[in-house]
Amino acid sequence: MPTVFPRIWRYAFSLTGSRDGADDLAQAACLRAIERSDQFREGTQLDRWMFRITHNLWISELRKERVRKGGGMPVVEADDIPDPAQNQERDYDRKEIMRSVLDLPEAQRSTVFLVYVEGYSYKAAAEILNIPLATVMSRLATARANLGRKFRDQEGLSNAR
Repeated sequence: MPTVFPRIWRYAFSLTGSRDGADDLAQAACLRAIERSDQFREGTQLDRWMFRITHNLWISELRKERVRKGGGMPVVEADDIPDPAQNQERDYDRKEIMRSVLDLPEAQRSTVFLVYVEGYSYKAAAEILNIPLATVMSRLATARANLGRKFRDQEGLSNAR
């Protein structure tokens, strides 16, 4: 599990939008995996199994939160975005991209993260998220359109000055 944990934490961060939330969700996923280790089947890829556990825990937490508060997605603060890069210009660009991805609706955000950050195939992402392959493709197309529109709009504002 040590090689999987950093990836699970990153995915948890993409879902929760905060370091503390990512810590809690990733730890809960590891605990759930240990508690249900008897359900792990030979031939199953550990990382996919862990990503699915993480995703399911997050969905459960969202449902609980809606019942408790009637709320939705958490607000993501720019300072919460982890970035080990030292180059300030690259750091700024990465944070802008990450902010934009974190602003996507949860369904698009989790799909974008699994495919573009973790490198899963569309089919593997569909299995992890327990959705049809066509839904993965649709979410990614919509996310790309939303991100493209956002950056075009920002570029238009910069050029207008």
